[in-house]
Amino acid sequence: MKPKNTICLWFKDAHEAARFYAATFPSSEVTAVHKAPADYPSGKAGDVLTVEFTVLGIPCLGLNGGPAFRHSEAFSFQIATDDQAETDRSWNAIIGNGGQVKKIDIAAIEAAQRG
Repeated sequence: MKPKNTICLWFKDAHEAARFYAATFPSSEVTAVHKAPADYPSGKAGDVLTVEFTVLGIPCLGLNGGPAFRHSEAFSFQIATDDQAETDRSWNAIIGNGGQVKKIDIAAIEAAQRG
């Protein structure tokens, strides 16, 4: 059953972004690629228009919207990890792909909780 709510994200290259998420997070995959059936004002037949994918099982739609709108902290994925190794793996993948995110140190958080 297809969900009634899907997160739509604009990208310069939605297919590349979807492949990155699928390779980085478990239970993530590219599920469909939709291409233009004919030439259109800003592109040609066969250009990728949208990409359906999941991130940790959450359905998403990537739209090739070009560089007009950039990502910001107004939207983000919050990923729960089981341990520091999983946190480090995800953080390294995101930073290695040009992302900007502050690394979480689980030991420091636990120490702060203990006072």
